[in-house]
Amino acid sequence: MIRLVNVEKSVDTRPSPTWLLRRIGLDIPKGEFVTVMGPSGAGKSTLLAILGMLDAEFRGEYWLDGQPVHTLKQKERFALSRSRIGFVFQQYHLLDDLTVAENLDVPLGYRDMKSAERAALVADTLDRFQIVGKKDLYPRQLSGGQQQLVAVARAVISSPALLLADEPTGNLHSEQGREIMELFRRLNQQGTTIVQVTHSEENARYGHRIIRLKDGWLVDGAAAA
Repeated sequence: MIRLVNVEKSVDTRPSPTWLLRRIGLDIPKGEFVTVMGPSGAGKSTLLAILGMLDAEFRGEYWLDGQPVHTLKQKERFALSRSRIGFVFQQYHLLDDLTVAENLDVPLGYRDMKSAERAALVADTLDRFQIVGKKDLYPRQLSGGQQQLVAVARAVISSPALLLADEPTGNLHSEQGREIMELFRRLNQQGTTIVQVTHSEENARYGHRIIRLKDGWLVDGAAAA
């Protein structure tokens, strides 16, 4: 599903560039659950941003489902990302002026769906995530755990083939974190490919494989214990 060939990323600094990623070669087959780990500054979030097509300024090749992302124009990347990828951010990134139900509807606006179909899918998702009672609330009226649950629901409502998660439990207490990770496990068992960035060894064990980065280099890609 994902293939990276000699992917590199740097930023201009003096007297020489600062490298964020160096010669990353990586293959992630469809249906795998991969964890990316490493110390702060290792390049984890940079890698996730490239996979999520939030950052197109890199060298090398990025293939997603046979599509050469590295050659696509911005509009083409945007369309591919919207159709294939869901993203869960550590800081939720919910829209403050929209209700929970309206936040869930946002990704569906990029699909060719009738309003009745969108409304039905939002209703089903609210029920699936057990947040029907929160549908008319705004993000500021929710706890951190509830906001993250809504963020995950929004990321998966359009059934993306690939789910990317950047420290998805970083702001949650342990029980809430386990609930999110169990949800990821179920999604993966249903066929969703997942790549998560985390510092948590406990969260890493939910995946099939741990990829470790250090100073922008890929240093390990072993199977999870």
